Amino acid sequence: MPAEHLDASEAVQVYKDLSRVERAFRCLKTVDLDIRPIRHWTAPRVRAHVFLCMLAYHVEWHLRDALAPLLFHDTELVAAKAERSSPVASTEPSEAVKAKKATKRSADGQRVMSFAGLVAHLGTLTRNTMRVPLRATHRFTLFTKPTPLQETAFRLLNLEPIRVQ
Repeated sequence: MPAEHLDASEAVQVYKDLSRVERAFRCLKTVDLDIRPIRHWTAPRVRAHVFLCMLAYHVEWHLRDALAPLLFHDTELVAAKAERSSPVASTEPSEAVKAKKATKRSADGQRVMSFAGLVAHLGTLTRNTMRVPLRATHRFTLFTKPTPLQETAFRLLNLEPIRVQ
């Protein structure tokens, strides 16, 4: 890229942002999304597979962003980057994220966990359709009551959890 398009600090920031790209590929290939191995033999199927994997990563990225207050993510990273004296200097974690890591709690007292742990916790919500044995046509549905953490996650995602009936 010609020097007139990027000054020195922008070039350093672009180089540092490569770590985000590497993290995204690691997310796609390992525990988070686990897209490998691809066992497709035609080009349209490979393209479709990669498209679905990228779509899944896109959704995960937005979920991580929305659920950041419940995760160990630093929600004040943009402000910390702006305060740096040089783009070469490392960004120090904010006091909020230091407190999250030390107490395993958010500022409002909610439990903080990893993304995988939060998704597993959200996965404990169930819907059971019950059938009365004597009357085969009589059915009803039971929902588990969301925990406070699950309700907070739903609120951050602008979703309404299903209420116990």
